[in-house]
Amino acid sequence: MCSRTSPRPRATGRPGRPRSAEADTAILEATRAALVELGWSKLTMGDVATRAGVAKTTLYRRWANKNELVVDAVAVLFDELELPDLGSLRADIEHVVLQFAALLQRPETKTALMAVVAESTRDEPLRERIRASIVDRQKRLVLEGRQRAQERGELPADRDPGAIDGTDDLIFDVIAGAVVHRALVSAEPVDQTWVQRFTALLLGGLGAAAAQAAPGAQGLSAGPGPDRP
Repeated sequence: MCSRTSPRPRATGRPGRPRSAEADTAILEATRAALVELGWSKLTMGDVATRAGVAKTTLYRRWANKNELVVDAVAVLFDELELPDLGSLRADIEHVVLQFAALLQRPETKTALMAVVAESTRDEPLRERIRASIVDRQKRLVLEGRQRAQERGELPADRDPGAIDGTDDLIFDVIAGAVVHRALVSAEPVDQTWVQRFTALLLGGLGAAAAQAAPGAQGLSAGPGPDRP
């Protein structure tokens, strides 16, 4: 069984004619192409409208400003991420990390993501939109993967339901932070060898956390090392 985020809802438009999915796709593709060619500062709604072959008023019926448009253009790429059931937590993690890294290497993803993140440092509404449209949606993959591992018996069931969200947040932050830093900041390869070592380290941390949370646990469990199977 393969888990994937459901098609994301678009910005609510003003009353009028029904929205065209074809027009939405053309607009978002044009936005990503314009970002790669022009960069954030030179990108305009008018340029996107021209590239997409739609009226500028069509854009403004869907998106109030450039920030909203670019976030949606990026978010639809992240909705392509899938979490197939490969039979083990190790295999699931390795697959999604490689898939995430490949997505980040696409020019349109790299340019758009770095642009909106940079702009969000001085724009709180934009930061909230990124969190809602991209980050929170992808955290669902973490939740689904962890629940699947618990069903297989690879991870213990949650003893404190109130701590679930915090655990998923930490796992997401570790995966996203490591891959984004290596792929976009350090510009180093996210290859099979690196992914295997990273996954072993992550599994070791999850094992140590599970041992620490077990009834009667004392101290920290070292868990499997980063180079152990």
